[in-house]
Amino acid sequence: MVTAVFPGSFDPITRGHLDMIQRASRFVDHLIIAVMVNTSKQPLFTMAEKVAMISAEVSDLPNVEVQAATGLTVDFMTSVHATVLVRGLRNEQDFGYERDIAWMNKSLNDSIETICLIARPPYAYFSSSLIKEVAKMGADVSKYVPTAVAQKLQQRLGKSDQ
Repeated sequence: MVTAVFPGSFDPITRGHLDMIQRASRFVDHLIIAVMVNTSKQPLFTMAEKVAMISAEVSDLPNVEVQAATGLTVDFMTSVHATVLVRGLRNEQDFGYERDIAWMNKSLNDSIETICLIARPPYAYFSSSLIKEVAKMGADVSKYVPTAVAQKLQQRLGKSDQ
């Protein structure tokens, strides 16, 4: 049985993330979405809020579960007996960043293999950070994030559709 982990801060979950999750769930037996802390970013949502939002969006995928995780991804993977790390690539910059992380993870735990999925248009052109910036200005972001997430962004940022 192959268990994979798709880690991220998911602040918030996007339609691009969900596309990756759906695609990855087809080639592994068990996929764990690891909601992690990105120490270089200030989160908009709490860990519990992100876990709840993602869980609601993946409830139709029987082999997918969502867990909060802290610390090193490789340590979390060891704790859940995962051997595959799934990452997404939007562009060339992502490739360099993910390659370096994959090499570091491999040096920390040789049993982990990283698999990168290339983002499909139209998902390759936006990030959670960019979506938050646009939402802060009151723009409708529902084509980038699920409807329930767009509503939570509006509530959190105190903006309504224009």
